[in-house]
Amino acid sequence: MPSRVTALVQSLETAKRSYGPGCAANCEQVLRRLASVRFADPSTLIKAHDTLLFLRAFPHSEKVARLADSFLVALEPQVTRLLEITGNSDAFDDEAVSGIAGTTVTNTLTFELVRQLALRHGRQLTAEWNVDEHYRQMGLTLPTLLPLLDDDSFVEADTPYLKWIEAASKRSQSSLSWVLNNFAGIDVPSVLRTSLFSGLGINIAWNLHNSPASRTLARKPVKKLFCHNEPLLQRKDVSIARVLAAPPLSLHRLSRKEGRAILDMVQDAVTVRYRELQGTTYADPDTVLHCDVGRGVQLYLWGLLPGWRLPLRGYYAGFAVKNGVPINYFEAIGLFEWMEIGFNTFYAYREGETAWIYAQYLHLLHHVAGTTCFSVYPYQIGQDNEEAIKSGAFWFYRKLGFRPGRPDLLALSLAEEKKMARDPKHRSSAQTLRRLAAGHIFFEIGERPQGAWDSFSTRTLGMAVQDKLAPEFGGEAQDMRCRSTAHLAKALGVNIGRWKPTEQQAFSNFALVLSLVPEVADWPISDKRKLLVIIRAKTSPDETKYLRLLQQHESLRAAFLRVGSATSY
Repeated sequence: MPSRVTALVQSLETAKRSYGPGCAANCEQVLRRLASVRFADPSTLIKAHDTLLFLRAFPHSEKVARLADSFLVALEPQVTRLLEITGNSDAFDDEAVSGIAGTTVTNTLTFELVRQLALRHGRQLTAEWNVDEHYRQMGLTLPTLLPLLDDDSFVEADTPYLKWIEAASKRSQSSLSWVLNNFAGIDVPSVLRTSLFSGLGINIAWNLHNSPASRTLARKPVKKLFCHNEPLLQRKDVSIARVLAAPPLSLHRLSRKEGRAILDMVQDAVTVRYRELQGTTYADPDTVLHCDVGRGVQLYLWGLLPGWRLPLRGYYAGFAVKNGVPINYFEAIGLFEWMEIGFNTFYAYREGETAWIYAQYLHLLHHVAGTTCFSVYPYQIGQDNEEAIKSGAFWFYRKLGFRPGRPDLLALSLAEEKKMARDPKHRSSAQTLRRLAAGHIFFEIGERPQGAWDSFSTRTLGMAVQDKLAPEFGGEAQDMRCRSTAHLAKALGVNIGRWKPTEQQAFSNFALVLSLVPEVADWPISDKRKLLVIIRAKTSPDETKYLRLLQQHESLRAAFLRVGSATSY
């Protein structure tokens, strides 16, 4: 027989899946009964915690949301008590459940992320040093910050690095604060600074005691809650084609201050879940767009700071809050009309209208960037990702209309669909799902013939460039870059000497790829001029203009597709 507490939590789980007449009153009743519960083990507390979070994001009524919130606010003392009783934090530390108020998350993070977290949560962050494991790298890096340390670290086997730091800081600040402040002053490129900091192997312990960044308490204020008095939208209720054909979304660009506030919330939300993304660490607060897509969902979209952009592809990141609660994020990386999408709904909310929200993201990208070919890379559907295999992620996308790009995988998916038609109980085996996850899947709209991007990869572009490095340039990368840049400049009839350094770098990146496209020299003048505008647009305030211009250059698109689809690496 389950205990009273276990039975109540099960009742709450049942209530969260029941929407319609009388369901709100039943959920409210269960919540009131749960308020006096004292949890005896972490797993039951965590299950209750995440069910409460779901009910706060997808409430039956305003009263359900208020009760869920009040219970969550009062939950931390029970977390603390269980940690003291068990002496073991492992149950709270898995990435599926990490980030609960009263716990600590510990991870290695990049310099910029730690620096930004320290500005908001400095007193809750501490550095955990592993001198034994990173002794050699500390000996090479820390002399940059500590005068004369190299007289000790270069020749001695027992250099007391932490004592050096304590002496230098006069013990007036933590070792983490001292390192961050001094790293910020090193006159080196940002990428090198990040690399040097990572080499120290510092673990950052973040105490989430009463923290608004915790999963438990993270909220964005909303004027009015959207309450669900009918069943939630399911995958079968969603048509991506219909959503994409809808009128453009109403967008507005946030001020820098507003954008920074959203990005701070995003950083907190992913970091407490043991994630770090290019688009959350190096986000540009001047580029944040917002739209209200209805049903209590607010979507945000932004780009990267210019110094951290990809050489060729444009990049967006996005984030959703539902009734003020962070529920998922995505990355979108592409060229021309093609975009690869990475989408992740936080574990607690995966039963909550995920397909409908995903379709809204695609609509947003279609409207902003002109994307008409959406691609999902294999990891998302199960390649080297057992969680996606267990969840049957391939069929989530397939039933939304995505198709495998490889003919053999398309044939396999059609064969599985025939089995399902004959036997509704048929489920693809894990082995079959792993086979289906071996290639990209696509959703395309528009007038262009489908399938152009099926075998394209920017990795193929990059590897094709590497194939020229040794035989034509003796393995000298800088020589290859310089000569390719000069060759393209001559072909386009341009002197880039007066261009900004960022524009020169963008030109050089394009030159490497276009060294594989000899016909550039014979392009019409109009195509050459459009190419120059595209290259300079790569460094513009955001990359939307760049992607839109790419879509207008047919010769460049054909060249990229040919070189990027030729061989698989």
